[in-house]
Amino acid sequence: MLNSTDLSLQQAPPISIPFRFFLTAPLFGLAAALLALVQGSDLMLSRWLPGTLAFTHLMTLGFLLMVMCGALLQLLPVLAASPVPGVILVGRSTHLLLSLGTVGLAVAFLAGERFWMGLALALLASGLALFLPAVALALWRVRHEGPTVTAMRLALLALVLTIALGMLAGAEFSGMLRLVYLGLLADIHLNWGLAGATGLLLIGVAYQVVPLFQVTPEYPELMRRRLVPALFVLLLAWTLTVAASGYAGSPKALSAWCLVLLLSGFCLFALVTLYLQQRRRRKVDDVTLRFWRFGMALMALCLLLWGAGLLFPTAAGSPRYALLFGVLLILGVVVPVVNGMLYKIVAFLPWFHLQHRQIALMRFDVSVPHMRAFVPQKAADRQFIVWALSLAAALAAVFWPSVLARPAAALFGISNALLTYNLVYAVVLYRKTVRQLQAEADVPRSVGNGGALGN
Repeated sequence: MLNSTDLSLQQAPPISIPFRFFLTAPLFGLAAALLALVQGSDLMLSRWLPGTLAFTHLMTLGFLLMVMCGALLQLLPVLAASPVPGVILVGRSTHLLLSLGTVGLAVAFLAGERFWMGLALALLASGLALFLPAVALALWRVRHEGPTVTAMRLALLALVLTIALGMLAGAEFSGMLRLVYLGLLADIHLNWGLAGATGLLLIGVAYQVVPLFQVTPEYPELMRRRLVPALFVLLLAWTLTVAASGYAGSPKALSAWCLVLLLSGFCLFALVTLYLQQRRRRKVDDVTLRFWRFGMALMALCLLLWGAGLLFPTAAGSPRYALLFGVLLILGVVVPVVNGMLYKIVAFLPWFHLQHRQIALMRFDVSVPHMRAFVPQKAADRQFIVWALSLAAALAAVFWPSVLARPAAALFGISNALLTYNLVYAVVLYRKTVRQLQAEADVPRSVGNGGALGN
């Protein structure tokens, strides 16, 4: 099991590399909220509307993928002792290209013009063409393999498939290609992105960060070894069977069972995580723990909602069902888990870097803030409350969109604005402490009568 003494900062990228991804993510969340505020109830009529597609991709590419990329660039050298080659160039270029590509994709959906779609796809493809091979090479070089490395590899493969399917769907949407089963392709693309790339990476990282940061017992050994590969195989089997069903009319029961087992596996992970959090050795409640608990509980609720759709297919065919599931999954599972991870990582990284800088400069007379100082508890609590209110309003807006769609969007925007402020606060405190350490180091040292170092 990893502990903080095992972490290798010497191979880690400069802190500015992952931070640029982390700081950009809530800005895209804010952009999605502003779009929802403008669109109002129209955004909740169908998932195929241009505004809905733009909102979804601002959240998945702009919010979620940004955090995934930053986390991989940071965690690979630290947890797996395998730095990403050319990490500064890769990080800066990927961030710029993905940011521009995501904005371009949202504009393309809203404007419906082939030029913007082609430009967005080119930018996204260029950014990922830099990022994916570099991360794949780092994963290939890992010497000491384990469950987290396996999860990272399979999540990266899932991300490649997600991007490939998304490129095909984007080309069809803009008229560059003509595909018969666009709806089927979109469903497969969505599942590989959320269950594959996101879900598998989340589980693999949780194996390390939940016991380390939340001071819980370890996940069961059998679960750590088998769950992620099993989920990947089930997702692949579901893809093949549902594709066969769409093209050849094969029975749908097999694909349904694959999906049942797949979602059951994620539900098992959620329940085990909640159980471990209940048994944590340090009974200190913080916002990270609350975000994770809500995310895990709502992940299990998503499974129940999907099961209800199987029992009542007429209700599942309603547009409200799909929207309810989407709101619950993205705003209720993805957003809180990412929020919780961001708060912990953004608090840990500055503290960790400053500790090593303090030792390197031998400036023990300068106080390094403790981890909790980088994200003040009250500020994080406020953001958690606003997020919870935005989720409740968004779920209710599925049934009363004309009344609650815009209030839900406004609350979600405020939540992302508060998250941005809290993350920037951590950066400002980090830079302030760095300047203090460096200023103290630049002052000539003098030895007094007692042999103490002068300031």
